[in-house]
Amino acid sequence: MNVLVSACLMGFRCRYDGGTQRLACLDALRERHVLIPVCPEVMGGLPTPREPSEIRDGRVMSRDGRDVTLVFLRGAQEAARLAQACGCECALLKERSPSCGLGKVYDGTFTGTLTEGDGVCARLLTDRGVRVIGESGVEELLKTES
Repeated sequence: MNVLVSACLMGFRCRYDGGTQRLACLDALRERHVLIPVCPEVMGGLPTPREPSEIRDGRVMSRDGRDVTLVFLRGAQEAARLAQACGCECALLKERSPSCGLGKVYDGTFTGTLTEGDGVCARLLTDRGVRVIGESGVEELLKTES
């Protein structure tokens, strides 16, 4: 199966801090699926590194107070186009991210507090029928064959 994967989970240094969150089971995933890296924030035009952003009152705000919602929307749309072009049925995304988080995201206070909600890209992919899984659910993909 073709799976869209947050690029930071694949070891690409695209996180806001220039870091990565590479999955330990990446090689096992590659044996079962075609993995397509995606970073909606970079695809939307943000640099690496960049100011962290969080969702507050339905808007994506950077820590320095800039409203970056439109950049996040543009990146989400590009990621959704990539998913469609590659025939991705599923996306494995970085949890808690304002782009990729599913179910819980940081609350916009930059205090590490989580709130119910989805990242901009996760929501758009879900709306378009792509099954979204956070990295803590990677075992589900490891049990699924291509």
